[in-house]
Amino acid sequence: MTRYADVIVPLPLQDSYTYSIPSALEPSVQRGCRVLVPFGKNKSYVGIVRTLHTKEPQGYEVKPIKECLDDQPVVTEAQFRFWEWIAQYYVCPLGDVMNAALPARLKEETVRKPQVRQKNSSSVQIDEEERSHNKLNRPQQQAYDAICQSFLTKEVTLLHGVTSSGKTEIYIHLIRQAIAEGKQVLYLLPEIALTTQITERLRSVFGDEMGVFHSKFTDAARVAVYRKQLSDHPYQLILGVRSSVFLPFHQLGLVIVDEEHEVSYKQQDPAPRYHARSAAIMLAHQCGAKTLLGTATPSLESYHLAHTGRYGYVGLTTRYLDIQLPEIEVVDIKRLKFQKRMKGIFSPILIDFIGEALARGEQVILFQNRRGYANFLMCKTCGWVPQCPHCDVSLTYHKKTNRLVCHYCGQTFELPEECPSCGEKVFSDVGIGTEKVEQQIRRYFPEATTVRMDIDTTHTRTAYEQIITDFSRHQYDILIGTQMVSKGLDFDNVSVVGILDADTMLNIPDFRSHERTYHVLAQVAGRAGRRNTRGKVVLQTRSADSDTIAHVVQNDYVAMFRTQMEERRQFHYPPFYRLINIYLRHNDYARTELLANDFGNQLRQVFGDRVLGPDRPPVARVHSMYVRKLMLKIEKKASANKVRSILFDIQNRLLQQPSAHGVQIYYDVDPV
Repeated sequence: MTRYADVIVPLPLQDSYTYSIPSALEPSVQRGCRVLVPFGKNKSYVGIVRTLHTKEPQGYEVKPIKECLDDQPVVTEAQFRFWEWIAQYYVCPLGDVMNAALPARLKEETVRKPQVRQKNSSSVQIDEEERSHNKLNRPQQQAYDAICQSFLTKEVTLLHGVTSSGKTEIYIHLIRQAIAEGKQVLYLLPEIALTTQITERLRSVFGDEMGVFHSKFTDAARVAVYRKQLSDHPYQLILGVRSSVFLPFHQLGLVIVDEEHEVSYKQQDPAPRYHARSAAIMLAHQCGAKTLLGTATPSLESYHLAHTGRYGYVGLTTRYLDIQLPEIEVVDIKRLKFQKRMKGIFSPILIDFIGEALARGEQVILFQNRRGYANFLMCKTCGWVPQCPHCDVSLTYHKKTNRLVCHYCGQTFELPEECPSCGEKVFSDVGIGTEKVEQQIRRYFPEATTVRMDIDTTHTRTAYEQIITDFSRHQYDILIGTQMVSKGLDFDNVSVVGILDADTMLNIPDFRSHERTYHVLAQVAGRAGRRNTRGKVVLQTRSADSDTIAHVVQNDYVAMFRTQMEERRQFHYPPFYRLINIYLRHNDYARTELLANDFGNQLRQVFGDRVLGPDRPPVARVHSMYVRKLMLKIEKKASANKVRSILFDIQNRLLQQPSAHGVQIYYDVDPV
């Protein structure tokens, strides 16, 4: 009797495909193994065997599997359950999940390889005293005990600890306990920059028991970690970024999601557009493990779930060594500019604080949430602004390369010699980027050494490591950066933090803008004065009377939470409702409009006034594709599987229309 295999191929297809198993391959083909399969007329892909059966498909010729690439499965039963949840909840095909879950080399036509059982080599010498059970202080010990008590009754616990309260030391004790019980631990961080700083600290404690996994490593290194996790001697601790949730675990006992509020945990492109915090909580649930969410500034969703008793809650309100939270000075730059007292982009008080810190041999962090030199160039005579020919955005000026760059499609362009509208040859630069900050700060403090940390200066893992290591060793006096500098970095000698323009985040037209502004400003401020003395923060803003600014200055998270929750309840936003954004893209403007309206009308027949749009997103054309967005608001109790089925039914009907040829449709569940 012929046997068949349903195979997941790494393509955005809604189902697996059935292939026959040649008799010679029957002994080796197992659920979870990689197989080489034909697809279409001339292509072959490496797929994953999902199911084995003897039911012959009807209506088409079944092709045979070409080759089995594994002696043992590379996808475990637990991973299949997790993949299927991701596909269901985030409304995406299993092929997209497979693409995200497996390192690229495991999707290539490789020869069969044995399981890797090697030990991880480490250049770090481990001091046995460092492995011993170290001196939590009293607040840390109380928090640790409370977490352990919470885990007796709750699957998820939120640790709400102020910046520099010593949360990492608590994590280390919890990890030790889990490993002592024979369990594995997944420790998630939102940014590669953070893994750089914490890796050596954890390796000094856990040595070869720890593996590190993120996208800046070579694919060979990621495959080695993946295969080791499949072996009989896996890492007991994995430290990584969001993609680490897809690794295989045998005995997962604890998941730590550090800086749980961070938007970096959300995958944007390509699909699956999952949120690693939510995915990690589900992974832990499926494995019978506990989840600890840690942050100084909880997401409103997590705090709400803790506030209503769904999650456990542990507070840690004391900084390590009782160092006070930084003193925040709010500076009204609108008033100072009117009085002509601003020194370029710096207020007089910030210049004074920087000078005093440098004189004492201390360091400074300057935060500006935009890279490049200027937001855009503008003709001085007629106001013409260079635009990207492929996207509906102005081009950002990068002075170092003397180029104009589109921050959406990534294309670069030469500076225009003259304005195409009026012939003017002089352009003014508008707005402030990190390059301009770096240039201007050098004018005021030419003797100080500066370094910039943004996407332009951190293309590689080693670039991250070098900047952070050098600044930690005081090889630079001033660190200038975007949101990268806000995400949990720990520097002993920073006494002054300057937030140069708080309004760029506050004025974004999004229901999360006030929450996100609070998170970023509170986190950036928390980089100051983390060891010996109370730090100083200068917060420059044109909205000095904003409630959000006041909440940051007063460190009043609860007031911010209450204000935002009332608005969210009134307008049916998370955490009271789930959101699904539906995007349609096409290179023809009229077709995009037509199809988006059709999709919206069909959605309203099922969901009524829960559907908003279609409308034009802030950037309505990207990569020469016109974009329209629909928003679907769903009650929390609604079935995710049923919603997914309805969306795919409407999508399939739409795609059958001749006018839909070439349209791209995708979903963003729980957008951030």
